[in-house]
Amino acid sequence: MKTSFRPKAAAVTFAVLALTLAGGGIAIAQPSAKAPQAAVKPAARGTNSQPPVTAESARSAKAALKAGGVTTMAAASWFTVVNANGTKQRGTGTVIKYGPGQYEVQFGYNVSNGAYLATISRHDSCCIPPGGEAAVAPRLGTPNGVFIQTRNSAGVPTDLGFTLHTHTP
Repeated sequence: MKTSFRPKAAAVTFAVLALTLAGGGIAIAQPSAKAPQAAVKPAARGTNSQPPVTAESARSAKAALKAGGVTTMAAASWFTVVNANGTKQRGTGTVIKYGPGQYEVQFGYNVSNGAYLATISRHDSCCIPPGGEAAVAPRLGTPNGVFIQTRNSAGVPTDLGFTLHTHTP
């Protein structure tokens, strides 16, 4: 029985392929001596990025942590109901509105290791809320903040009321 595929040849082929891929990755990762002008300019913000933390937001976050006075705590859950215009209807936290559909909720304690859930909602019991989506993430550079982005059904950032549930371990 004749075999056309030898194990030694396969091992050499895979080794060459691995070295080629690794060498190419290393070459791409190394910075060039002179950076092109496009690399120096910041990239345009898309709708999936958070706005930069303002000085006022950072000051507010530090003040909230200082006033909270909690250094360690048992697992706990909180909720915040926010109107479309960025005002807090009820619950915990302070709300900051940045732009269309961009909100930050700050707490008096560190929530960076927590879990967050946001859903489009209304502050009253009148009606079903409008269709849309809410995305939630830890607020960059603010350990006691959560960032929420609301969008309409077409995916366009839109001011929508929401309920945020925060659980910290």
